[in-house]
Amino acid sequence: MSRIVHFEIHVDNMDRAKTFYGEVFGWTFEDWSEYAGMPYFGAVTGSEEWPGINGALMQRQSPPPEQNQPLNGYACTIGVDDYDAIEAKILDKGGIVALPKYALPGMAWQGYYKDTEGNIFGIHQPDEYAK
Repeated sequence: MSRIVHFEIHVDNMDRAKTFYGEVFGWTFEDWSEYAGMPYFGAVTGSEEWPGINGALMQRQSPPPEQNQPLNGYACTIGVDDYDAIEAKILDKGGIVALPKYALPGMAWQGYYKDTEGNIFGIHQPDEYAK
């Protein structure tokens, strides 16, 4: 069974977003920009003794959603053991590639897909040899 292991909040102004989430929720941030190849800060959202997940603030890659859209959400990433097998299942069941598989060097394989309803989600396979 695969669980959601990570979320991403797309932001226009990284410093402003870090200040907001840090001061409102007490989150702390780690610079993971080297892995992502763009401004990307891991968000530590709480102590490991409580249920929950950590995520990240990432530099927005396209225009933000327009005002009054019915939903503006975060992208969640699901941890998997076998990236290629899960991708095959996604495509077989009607999902489509939104951003093809790529390496987070020395960390993992990552990619993004649209489900049958048009929602974007990520899959993530840890692999210290990814490059």
